Amino acid sequence: MSADTPWHNVTVRIPFANGEHATIAKQVIEVDAELQENAVKRTLTVEDNQLVAKFDTLTVRLARLTVNGFLENVDLIARTIGEFAEEAANKPLQSS
Repeated sequence: MSADTPWHNVTVRIPFANGEHATIAKQVIEVDAELQENAVKRTLTVEDNQLVAKFDTLTVRLARLTVNGFLENVDLIARTIGEFAEEAANKPLQSS
């Protein structure tokens, strides 16, 4: 696609119980690069207790696929945090 091809912009805001959980989600997701880095640009930030994902894609189809995959990851992360966050917060650190 040429440089003057319009990009499609999508912003998704996911609220978490607190900023720490939003930061954990950001760190987990940003480990994996986008598969089509030349066609999908992703920016992740945390604002208060929200994970903010901004996507710029070359096609609407890529926007849909990218956001869908992102939401599937967020769902898994949120369920994992819900299951283990309290237990992890209450577990004392062990020194070696």
